[in-house]
Amino acid sequence: MRAVQIAPSILAADFSILKDEVRRCEEAEVEMLHLDIMDGHFVPNISFGPDIVKTIRRLTRLPLDVHLMIQQPDRYARTFIESGANILTVHLEAHHDVRRTLDLIHSLGCQAGLALNPLTLFARSIPYLDQIDLLLCMTVNPGFGGQKFMPEVLDKIRQARQYALKHNKHYRIEVDGGLNTETTRMATASGADIIVAGTTLFHSPNFRSKVQELRHAASEALAAG
Repeated sequence: MRAVQIAPSILAADFSILKDEVRRCEEAEVEMLHLDIMDGHFVPNISFGPDIVKTIRRLTRLPLDVHLMIQQPDRYARTFIESGANILTVHLEAHHDVRRTLDLIHSLGCQAGLALNPLTLFARSIPYLDQIDLLLCMTVNPGFGGQKFMPEVLDKIRQARQYALKHNKHYRIEVDGGLNTETTRMATASGADIIVAGTTLFHSPNFRSKVQELRHAASEALAAG
């Protein structure tokens, strides 16, 4: 049985007490932290840049899963990797040579991820699946936290899982957007390996218990087959 990992999305944290928020993640024994980078062009919002990634890198040894929601990810890949990214995920829809960017990320000693927006077909990712360590299926339109999960993306997750099994691919499938107990169960049943949760975790009165609740939902979905 595969293991499902929980990746809190730092975008939903209270940045005035960032050190404490990172500590909460560590105490809940999550597997990694998810960092959303937005440039105001690829998505209609701006988040933070490499300096915050460096700060978080100094605060924890947890792997940093850095998601570049930016228009030209190839221009900034080296900067974010040098700032501490362990996984660097770029969007297929952004303005860049996807194959070249993925090669660049690997050449810099970092794992490479490819993200798909909700309306992007899984088939468009197939030419790049040999180059990636992670496939991120967005279950909301990227740019803002707290959005509602889009269940129509579940079929894409299933396609990604079935393709990996049929063709012996080893990429992990990550799901990001509107994840709570019920949608975690749905995403895991469809094939997700990594659950990104922001508002659900950081706005919960008991962070650790909520992480355990998501893990339990994922375990139930896996056990049900």
